[in-house]
Amino acid sequence: QVQLVETGGGLVQAGGSLRLSCAASGLTFSYYAMGWFRQAPGKEREFVGGINLNSLNTYYADSVKGRFTASRDNAKNTVYLQMNSLKPEDTAIYYCAARLWGRIGVQENEYNYWGQGTQVTVSS
Repeated sequence: QVQLVETGGGLVQAGGSLRLSCAASGLTFSYYAMGWFRQAPGKEREFVGGINLNSLNTYYADSVKGRFTASRDNAKNTVYLQMNSLKPEDTAIYYCAARLWGRIGVQENEYNYWGQGTQVTVSS
């Protein structure tokens, strides 16, 4: 049974930082590209960033480029999202997702497995 469990969300002031973690189990983690998505209230879920199988490639949405960094530790079956210079518009539920053998995808339907999400709230 595949599980992706996100942790690290919380309430932070604008300009602050958070690091999200996503721990994977039940799959061969190194076979999967990992993506981060988010969904704000009243909005559709959107791609935030991703990292490929061996960490050689990352890709980010324009809205977070230069502020967010994805990384992974295949020995720990964990992917991270370091979020700096947070803005109120970053407030959302953040999800991690796993894509078997693929490159980083920006569409939800490119991913095989999803976590339950973690809430990030940025106050102004």
